[in-house]
Amino acid sequence: MVDPSSLPPIEDLKAQAKRLRAELESSGTPVGHARALERLAHQHGYKDWNTLHAAVGNRPPPSPIMLGQRLSGSYLGQPFDGEVIAVRALGQSERFRVTLVFDEPVDVVTFDSFSAFRRRVTATVDRRGVTVEKTSNGQPHMVLAL
Repeated sequence: MVDPSSLPPIEDLKAQAKRLRAELESSGTPVGHARALERLAHQHGYKDWNTLHAAVGNRPPPSPIMLGQRLSGSYLGQPFDGEVIAVRALGQSERFRVTLVFDEPVDVVTFDSFSAFRRRVTATVDRRGVTVEKTSNGQPHMVLAL
């Protein structure tokens, strides 16, 4: 059995099965789609399509954000460069809780006579690196340049 992490996504496997079916049909051996899926599973070292599908389908999608990654972006409208010191997938891995340490502290207050600097922040972002939460002017709290 093949390591599931080395297998392509389900959509790619289904496309491979379609190509296999077309190839077999062009060589005079027509097979149904289900049979092509079973043959593909055997080629990848699995006993049947259901087992292959379960192996691939049970792995989480890769995270767009990695521990130790250097990122830039904006936090509360202020530009930053920093490093990811913690990241955790939430739910079905469509959202991520990320903690960043900024190279230079970011002033998170826009009022001229007051400042509040932050060097370390935690936010929940989607796969694009954008928070759902928005400031009063409608801008996301954090936008990462992924």
